[in-house]
Amino acid sequence: MTSYLNIANRIPYTSVEGPGLRYALWVQGCDIDCPGCCNQELLPFVRRQVMSTSEIALEIEQASDIYGIEGVTFLGGEPTYQAKGLAEVAAFCQLRRLSVMVFTGFRLEQLRQRNLPGVQQLLSHTDVLVDGPFVAARRDSSRNWVGSANQRFHYLSQRYDASIETSSDDRPAIEVRIELDERLGINGFPLIHSDDRLCR
Repeated sequence: MTSYLNIANRIPYTSVEGPGLRYALWVQGCDIDCPGCCNQELLPFVRRQVMSTSEIALEIEQASDIYGIEGVTFLGGEPTYQAKGLAEVAAFCQLRRLSVMVFTGFRLEQLRQRNLPGVQQLLSHTDVLVDGPFVAARRDSSRNWVGSANQRFHYLSQRYDASIETSSDDRPAIEVRIELDERLGINGFPLIHSDDRLCR
């Protein structure tokens, strides 16, 4: 079955959105409204770019073949609001032996209680879940990929362990890229502030 996703942005390969080289996908829409959120433009529930899960799967397959990515990361916005479609993509990724990492502003306990469509399926195909809202007063610069100390890593498979949280392979904190429309794109470390940024 093919579902559709409302996507804010996607990058075929990045080294700052999880372990290794990864395809990163940001979905549009979130109402958690964390004060200091670095992705304010991704909060409104507006139509951005609607793509089918089969289109996304094809892009991921190409990224795997061309760039040798080791996994995929879903960010937002709030990925669990589009869990049904993301679960389809995650299942495809795991069939190709690609890891799946998901960032959510909800706590894992909340996700299991809320029963949002597709969330349990998404979790079943997720290797690493990073949960919890961004809390500006609890900024965390000691761990990889998270913005505040309250955010937790959950290892839902045996693919990774807690060593990834603090490992340092001299990876950059951010990536700066010039997009095809000549806009400056920045993604990565969540404490960066810019008008054109995509972080978690």
